[in-house]
Amino acid sequence: MSTVTKKELIDRIAESTQAKRVIVKRIVQSFLDDITSELAKGNRLEFRDFGVFETRTRASRAAQNPKTLERVQVPAKRTVKFKMGRQMKKALSDKSARSVQTSSDI
Repeated sequence: MSTVTKKELIDRIAESTQAKRVIVKRIVQSFLDDITSELAKGNRLEFRDFGVFETRTRASRAAQNPKTLERVQVPAKRTVKFKMGRQMKKALSDKSARSVQTSSDI
């Protein structure tokens, strides 16, 4: 499994759309900034067939430092939950079915 960076994604989009890389970079960054801003406000973002982003609050809890075994209180915090949509589920299940066939063929 490899990692795709934002730069690589911008380069791909610029190449496929024949748009200038600078413009694509500005659009992608604006999109990401808006997602972050809306989630910070507590809003839910729904992209049909792709998925849903929403914030959740994790309750505070007691944890333990594994090195010192000291009890530590972990404060409550907000996290982002992503629930994948129909097209993503289908794409991932198709890919996993293909990788299971490929690994069983070995």
